[in-house]
Amino acid sequence: MSSTVTLSSRQHIRQQIRSRRRALSIEQQSQAAQQLLNQCQQSPHFTQAQHIALYLSNDGEVSTQPLIEWLWQQGKSVYLPVLHPFSRGHLLFLRYTTTTAMTINNYGISEPCLDIRLVKPAHELDVICTPLVAFDTTGQRLGMGGGYYDRTLAPWHHFRQLPYPLGLAHDCQHVNQLPHEIWDVPLPTIVTPSHTFHW
Repeated sequence: MSSTVTLSSRQHIRQQIRSRRRALSIEQQSQAAQQLLNQCQQSPHFTQAQHIALYLSNDGEVSTQPLIEWLWQQGKSVYLPVLHPFSRGHLLFLRYTTTTAMTINNYGISEPCLDIRLVKPAHELDVICTPLVAFDTTGQRLGMGGGYYDRTLAPWHHFRQLPYPLGLAHDCQHVNQLPHEIWDVPLPTIVTPSHTFHW
């Protein structure tokens, strides 16, 4: 398959799945967020970890807010991604609490205001929860196309070094097969409101 065809099909899938999850009602979104929390509460990747990177939901993504609040209650440290100011295409992870000062990044997504004192090096995180647009039956993940998480997770992909990558998604984001490139990082675990997938 040519790269042009692959790119075109990836864009089509992005549009299709983003429309699908945006069509979920407020009630469906609320129920999905609670069911996702229930799944995560049973997972050793959350119960045994101390330093967990999450993200604030956007564009119809399943809400991570109940999970974040539960992790705080458990005494866990939560971190959010911040676009790296000097290294284009890379992420920093900053400690996130109820009092963290926030700003809006270039993608219109809320992120912590950059404060070097709050940065946690990625290799010191236990788990990185990744957003995704779609995933398939082999753990391949389709993101928004920026490659931020593929770069962040390269140490796991090549050497199985921490942090452990874990995807979060609505059930409707599951497809049979995704076109993928050599740099795409498949995920070993994806959690949806109804199921926890392991590969």
